[in-house]
Amino acid sequence: MPRDIEAVAEQVFTALADPSRRAILAALAERGPATATDLAERLPITRQAIAKHLALLTDAGLVIAEPGERRRVRFRLQTTPMQVAQQFLAALARDWEQPLQALTQHLDRFAEKPDKSPHQRNRGKHDWATTRRPDTRRP
Repeated sequence: MPRDIEAVAEQVFTALADPSRRAILAALAERGPATATDLAERLPITRQAIAKHLALLTDAGLVIAEPGERRRVRFRLQTTPMQVAQQFLAALARDWEQPLQALTQHLDRFAEKPDKSPHQRNRGKHDWATTRRPDTRRP
């Protein structure tokens, strides 16, 4: 697993982009370690598809393969990469918090001031008596 926080976050987000992988992670979080066969029995996904998803989740560091009984491999959820992704999002939110707050304040001030544009000043004050209908235009 890469040590760079952005690279770890990218792998986590890529892994979480697929609903089947999210279902696998949810199953592991709910019931603990499981084999690919166990997961295939619980989820509407074939064992082969689960094996492929588990390989990607392992590469992302979200699950770890542990040797089990009778040469069966059990997969256990790993939370560290998810925490790194959360830290990445928190840092990103901090970077955006001040500019977004400044924009909100600017828009609030703008909304409080009446617009002095001619369009706004004349809104609702159209002189309909001087408007000609299209069928009464002079040649």
